Amino acid sequence: MNNNKEKLLEIKNLKKHFKMDRNNYLKAVDDISFDIYKGETFGLVGESGCGKSTAGRTILRLYEATEGAVNFQGENVHAKKSKKDLKKFNRSMQMIFQDPYASLNPRMTVKDIIAEGMDIHGLVNNKKERTARVNELLETVGLNADHGNRYPHEFSGGQRQRIGIARALAVNPDFIVADEPISALDVSIQAQVVNLLKKLQRERGLTYLFIAHDLSMVKHISDRVGVMYLGNMAEVATSDDLYAEPLHPYTQALLSAIPISDPEVERTRERIIVEGDVPSPINPPSGCRFRTRCPMAMEICSKVVPEWQEHSKDHWVACHLYNDKYNEENKARQNLAKA
Repeated sequence: MNNNKEKLLEIKNLKKHFKMDRNNYLKAVDDISFDIYKGETFGLVGESGCGKSTAGRTILRLYEATEGAVNFQGENVHAKKSKKDLKKFNRSMQMIFQDPYASLNPRMTVKDIIAEGMDIHGLVNNKKERTARVNELLETVGLNADHGNRYPHEFSGGQRQRIGIARALAVNPDFIVADEPISALDVSIQAQVVNLLKKLQRERGLTYLFIAHDLSMVKHISDRVGVMYLGNMAEVATSDDLYAEPLHPYTQALLSAIPISDPEVERTRERIIVEGDVPSPINPPSGCRFRTRCPMAMEICSKVVPEWQEHSKDHWVACHLYNDKYNEENKARQNLAKA
């Protein structure tokens, strides 16, 4: 990966398992590792239920990690810390939630919702300063001061998401997890919210983890992209590299599903259809978790977990197709079959 940039976050072998009963655990996030650099947007994509949102919440310590580490500016977020230390982390790392209505307290005015973080962290000295700061944040996200005295139900979905963004900005964070922040919005509003996030990033030097399933939007906003499947990381690369040369069969299938505006190209291009259902995260397949649906699966895929390796500069993949040893064995077996 790019060693010239400053790492803001290092996620190392992170796991989050939920206990279902005495003997079973739901392995929502099961040993993922990647870095996020200061000032960048890291997109995290995958099918519903692959563990994206759980990963984001575990990174922020909204969920306690089962194993692994999340190092934020060199300090492990999940190491046992005092309330004072946790408060510092909470101010530095914020979240924009997927559902802009469910995430806002319906009994609080917009002014109090936005100012709540400032009150907790003691960032304002008096009521006048508090009101001025809230009005400034409302203006920043495209609303006006009058909106501060209203309640969440009085706003549209796009406006409510802007309120959620203002709340996250209120404590001056360095890092924001945006958990599918546009999926509940109309298409016409989605671009406005994404452009607002990009503008705020430029002005404030913010770093984003942008979680989504809309791959075309992820390409538009992200510097690098990670692809998750059933709790594992399948591939990580720069946005340009991933979309130009996807390596993992799962990534290839996801990208082939993106509609193309040119009808002639859309009619003639090859679609990769992933058959079968996503396996249960309570009892995932042995070896590679994608093997039960992968058109390129080999015998080794059911026996050995693929190694997380750097295939080319800044392009990481977990697939036996790119392991020289197993790839040679596969080619030899194919040649024998042809003979």
